Amino acid sequence: MAEVLALVEARLRSALGEPDARASITFLGTDRIEVLRFTEGDVVRYATLGMSERPMTDPTAVVADPLRGPRAELVVSVRAGLADTDKVLRPLAVLAASPQVEGLVVAPGASLDTGEPLWPGAPFTSVLVAEPGGLVEDLELDEPMEPVRFLPLLPMTPNEAAWKRVHGAAALQERWLARGTDLRDPLRSAVLLD
Repeated sequence: MAEVLALVEARLRSALGEPDARASITFLGTDRIEVLRFTEGDVVRYATLGMSERPMTDPTAVVADPLRGPRAELVVSVRAGLADTDKVLRPLAVLAASPQVEGLVVAPGASLDTGEPLWPGAPFTSVLVAEPGGLVEDLELDEPMEPVRFLPLLPMTPNEAAWKRVHGAAALQERWLARGTDLRDPLRSAVLLD
């Protein structure tokens, strides 16, 4: 499966350039998760590497299929220099390990909660999983393996996360768009949710 991760890293490099930093974290009972940092102008992107090594498995399945099932990596984009966003490495690795640890299947529209600020001073403790394909194209793998999807994560304030639970992911994204919310601002306040 190391071959899958080599292909994933190559796809990240072709889409985002060369990483200027990387860190790895291993949680008890899980595979190592790396987080790569890519800087382009005033935008910093953090991408996981390791989550896609194994397919995500439905927690109700009796036996985990080692080949079949969705595969993904996570990507967060923020404006550089406004906050100590490099501290997102650990929360991002925790989210990437959640399919192995908690049996979650991470998919677009889902909310993921870290239980702590994403970085010091961040008003966000959770993220909305957005649709893949915009920033980094899906990586096709040999059959019967499913493609690796690169899922953008959009930081949410606690109020936005609560509103999303009631109204849905699409409604929250429409609200952000209608209000011109800069989702890359690491210190932004919550969008008006009247």
